Amino acid sequence: MMQKDTRKLIYDLDLPELEGILNSWGEPAYRARQIWNGLYQNMWQEPQEFTNLPKGLREKLTEHFTFSHLVPAAALESSDGETRKTLFRLPDQKAIEAVLMRYSDRRTLCISTQAGCAMGCVFCATGQMGFGRNLTSGEIVEQVLFYARLLRKQGEEVTNIVLMGMGEPLHNYEATMKAIDRLNDPQGLNLGARRFTVSTVGLVPAIRRFTAEKRQVNLAVSLHSVDDEHRSAMMPVNRRYSIEELLTACEEYVNQTHRRITFEWALIQDVNDSVDHARRLAIKLQRFVHHGSALCHVNVIPLNPTKAYSGKATTRQRALAFQAELERHGIPCTIRIRRGIDIQAGCGQLAADAG
Repeated sequence: MMQKDTRKLIYDLDLPELEGILNSWGEPAYRARQIWNGLYQNMWQEPQEFTNLPKGLREKLTEHFTFSHLVPAAALESSDGETRKTLFRLPDQKAIEAVLMRYSDRRTLCISTQAGCAMGCVFCATGQMGFGRNLTSGEIVEQVLFYARLLRKQGEEVTNIVLMGMGEPLHNYEATMKAIDRLNDPQGLNLGARRFTVSTVGLVPAIRRFTAEKRQVNLAVSLHSVDDEHRSAMMPVNRRYSIEELLTACEEYVNQTHRRITFEWALIQDVNDSVDHARRLAIKLQRFVHHGSALCHVNVIPLNPTKAYSGKATTRQRALAFQAELERHGIPCTIRIRRGIDIQAGCGQLAADAG
């Protein structure tokens, strides 16, 4: 039987923690910054690459830390070459997926925060899997660094990160925010806070906490229905936090942060894609419209197919009618491009077959 590696993942440390450890080893303060820069700016993956450190310190790093929890087990590229999905195996043999999406002007990563998900949304493949465990902050960070290295080899860089992969980010609040803080550090990867989007099914207490922290990170809320009974059938979280409670928390977020909020809506044929559904959504969102300007935005995306849900994607014609109705009521709306459907890398399709 293989012996369990008890070393700490180095990406789980923030800079003050790293400084504390180096200090306890009797190392000068600047060594921690050298290691930090090596990890996040040079993106070195093992102690031997840190040639600016004494050999003894490199050996100590090897002894006390592991530099990877993620083992790439499989990778799929979409037929158009614009989407790449990687399956990672974790030390406990749980598995997660992360996705790179190439657009003309940006390189967006869709990152996981949990192995599986406890929210149970019926149309989502991850929700159909059930919950495995929370990822550590370092395991979230490491997904980003994996793709950042890949892009760097091609002379490109990560421009945006959406925490919309496997899991509910606000259900793993501490680790998710620590990961964002680490990636946002000007001395580290230096990704601006507004380049991050955290997506939630609507965990009201966590949204309120997020609001109180006045973060500059973008917030997206998966809504999909404005009828409580209907939404509860699709998204069990609605049984705990009703649509009215959720929208009130979202309104508090907008009023306190003065930031625009995004609502996500998967368009499911004959379920939530009619002009009447759009009209009812628009009426609910009027609270975000002030003096003709809306501090909200609706992203609609035709449903991506998953094995355990029989619903079908709406047609292009119905999606355009839905968008037009929202805009008629002053609610901005974008029909999102479906990406990576052929490799099950689209929204709601991530489901690591852990085997």
